[in-house]
Amino acid sequence: MTASNAGTRVDLKDVLGPAFYEPHRKIRSGAVEEAVLPGGRGSLKSSFCGAEVVLFILRNPDCHALVLRQVADTLRDSVYAQILWCIDKLGLGGSFRCTQSPMQCIYKPTGQRILFRGLDDPYKIKSIKLPFGYIGCLWFEEADQIKGGESAVRNVQQSALRGGAKALTLISFNPPASSRNWANRYARESRPGKLVHPTTYLQAPPEWLGPKFLSQADWLRQTKPTAYRHEYLGEAVGNGTQVFDNIRLESIDKKRIRTFGEIISGVDWGWYPDAFAFNRTWYDAGRRTLYIIDELTLNKLNNFETAAMIKRRIPQGEQIIADSAEPKSCADYRDAGLRCFEAVKGPGSVNQSMKWLQSLAAIVIDPDKCPDTAREFTEYEYETNKEGEAIQVYVDADNHHIDAVRYATNRIWLRRGT
Repeated sequence: MTASNAGTRVDLKDVLGPAFYEPHRKIRSGAVEEAVLPGGRGSLKSSFCGAEVVLFILRNPDCHALVLRQVADTLRDSVYAQILWCIDKLGLGGSFRCTQSPMQCIYKPTGQRILFRGLDDPYKIKSIKLPFGYIGCLWFEEADQIKGGESAVRNVQQSALRGGAKALTLISFNPPASSRNWANRYARESRPGKLVHPTTYLQAPPEWLGPKFLSQADWLRQTKPTAYRHEYLGEAVGNGTQVFDNIRLESIDKKRIRTFGEIISGVDWGWYPDAFAFNRTWYDAGRRTLYIIDELTLNKLNNFETAAMIKRRIPQGEQIIADSAEPKSCADYRDAGLRCFEAVKGPGSVNQSMKWLQSLAAIVIDPDKCPDTAREFTEYEYETNKEGEAIQVYVDADNHHIDAVRYATNRIWLRRGT
C-alpha cells in the first residue's frame, strides 16, 4: 500500500494499521468529508489521523492542515509528536521542517503548513494567516474533552475550512463512560459524507503494541472487566446511572426484517413540546431479544395526519398498541383504518415494563432508521440523589420512544408479569 505526490512515493504499511486500510481508501477517493474515530487504548486511531493529515498535504498542494486539542499545553507531547512520528515513518523526514516556536511542520517542496492550536484560545485560531491557499484538513484529537462539543467543532470548521473545494475533518477520541457525552452522541449520528469507524487494540498488529501492553490489557480484562471494556474496547459503559446496559446498535436490513414474525407497533401520543412517538418492534422470545426497526418523531400533527403517515409505513392489519390515556386518539386511529388498541395499564405497570426491558438479553436498535430511539435508550439514566448516586426512579423525560416501545410490547411483558 503506497501513496505518491510530485514524484514522492511513501509506503503506508508501517503507519496504518490494517483496520484503517478501507477508511484510508475512502478518504483518498474523496468519499469522506468527516471521519469520526472512536477507539480504546492501542487502537491506532491517532496514528491513522496523523498519517491522513500528512497524506492530505501531499495530495493537495494548495491546502494546509490544522491540528487541535482543547488545551494548547498538551499539543507538543501528543499530536505534534504524533505528526513527527508519521513524517518519519513515511520516509519524509527530509521533506519537512518542523519547529516548536511557532509549532508547525512545513512541507519544504511547496511551503504547505501543518499548524497546531489549542481551543482554549479561540483568538489564535481566528488570527491564522497563511502565505497561500487555505486550510483544508482539520484534526480534533481527544475530541470528547472539547468544551462546547459539537458547536465548538462546527465553529472551527466554519472559520477554518474556507476558500477551497477540498476539505477533510478528523475527529478522534477515547469514548467517555457516559453515553450522553457529546462525542459518543455524535458518533451515533449519520449523514452523507460522514464516516464513523470505531476500533480497538484487538485489530492492531500485536507486535506494534508489544507484550507489556497486551499483558496489562489482559490483566484488566480478567480483574476489572467493566474498566477493560471502557479503556481498551472503547465502550460507553456508563457511570452507574444508566438504565439500559443491554443495547445493541446495528443495522437491520429489509432482508432480515422479512424473516421476523409478527411485528407490533407502539404509539406514545404527543403534540408539542412533547413529541408524538411511533415505533415498530419484533420480539424474538427464544433469544429474549427485542428488535426496534422503525420510528416516527413528530410535533404539531393531529391524529389523522399521523395515521396517514403510519399507514404508509406498515402493512395493512399490523397491530398498534397505544397509550390508553387518550382513548379518543385510539378511536381516531381505528376510524382511519388502523388496527389500534389501548395499552393495558395499572399500578406498577411502568416499573414492570421497564424491568422487563432491562432483563432482556438484548434490545437491538437500528441507529440509522431509529436515531431518536437509539439516543433515548442509550442516554436514559436513573434519577440521582445529592451525592450523584443512582436511585431506583425512572425519570419521566426524554423517554417518548421508550414509552412507545413499552406500549408495543405491552401484551408480552404483561403476560410474563402475571
